[in-house]
Amino acid sequence: MRGSLRRLRPALFTGHRRLACNESKSKTECPSKAAAATLSLSSTQFWSSSPIWKRAGINTLRCLIGCTAGDFSAMWYLQTFHADLGLSTIMALSMASGITTSLLLETALLRLGRDRLSWIAAVKTAAGMSIISMVTMEAAENAVDLHLTGGMVQLDSPAFWAAALLSVAAGFLAPLPYNYVRLRKYGKACH
Repeated sequence: MRGSLRRLRPALFTGHRRLACNESKSKTECPSKAAAATLSLSSTQFWSSSPIWKRAGINTLRCLIGCTAGDFSAMWYLQTFHADLGLSTIMALSMASGITTSLLLETALLRLGRDRLSWIAAVKTAAGMSIISMVTMEAAENAVDLHLTGGMVQLDSPAFWAAALLSVAAGFLAPLPYNYVRLRKYGKACH
């Protein structure tokens, strides 16, 4: 048990902050957790760490891949085979599918990727991720999709694919500042 906790702790959040700070040449870009907590969110120094933006972007992208795959797949399936459910139910189920797919992908990456956690530790780590970030991502994607396409998946339509790209971009950008803040201020990754 003790050995698994040692392996889990770095993978949870501290490793992501260490990675960002190790890539930095300047100590001012990666202050200690206490120093980062004293920086104001309105200061330019707080928002100016390129390594932390990079790590936040990677974390957000990993989540985006899972969320988007699950969301659009479920939306297409439900509209094709269960259209009688209604648009609001389909959108809600699609969001749940996106979050579930993201958790499954993150679990697999934590187990098979560089972290090499046990399956149990990978599941616990993935389940401990920030639900705020995932719900924000899903909500942004679905709001843009709903506004541009009425929530209808039309795989043969160029307009659908353009709207899908915009919704994916919104899904990436919406939680990115939150993920940056968690890394910068608390040394915690959301993904």
